[in-house]
Amino acid sequence: MWFFLLSDTFTFGAFLTAYGLIRHKHGVFAGQAKDFFFSTAHWPIPEKVFNSFPGLHGMDLPLAFVALMTMILIFSSVTMVLAVEAGHRMDKADVQKWLLWTILFGSMFLSSQAIEWTHFISGEGEGTLMADGTVMHGANLTMNQYGPPLFADLFFFITGFHGTHVLSGVCLLVWCFIATTNGTFEKRGHYEMIEKIGLYWHFVDLVWVFVFTFFYLV
Repeated sequence: MWFFLLSDTFTFGAFLTAYGLIRHKHGVFAGQAKDFFFSTAHWPIPEKVFNSFPGLHGMDLPLAFVALMTMILIFSSVTMVLAVEAGHRMDKADVQKWLLWTILFGSMFLSSQAIEWTHFISGEGEGTLMADGTVMHGANLTMNQYGPPLFADLFFFITGFHGTHVLSGVCLLVWCFIATTNGTFEKRGHYEMIEKIGLYWHFVDLVWVFVFTFFYLV
């Protein structure tokens, strides 16, 4: 597991390094943040792009929803720790309970990411006038209302790659829950597999902290 996580670290590191280099090559908005407008001529300010919150239409809440997603993932790390600790005590009921909470938080994160992607793809406001005279709403892999197309490309690849890891982790947790319920780990005499999956889950959570910092804050 440690070797796998090390190799995955290089992959995420390559993505974030590419993001930094590409952003460095693009121009930045020279005016005040309050005067910012979307344009392919400069890199977008993240808090101007991710400033909506589901159910609170029209309100300017910079990064509030992303912060909520981050808190959900942090809580899932806490419940995963408790599941591992319960496994050390050979407490089947507690392992089941904390695995269920971790699965719930992981599913909530994925649902939140799906909402964020939907908003990012559909766009907001009156759109942005592109170089060819068309008005662009939202973003895809070739056009982007919020700025240079590469901003959207990196958003989809980096958050999508991380989301795939979270989905894989949730699937592994569901398998662990079923195995725990069936008494598989009790028959083995240990819950070592819970600890291994816990390492993977903590890695996924830690990576999100870097994604959140580099993509949304910096």
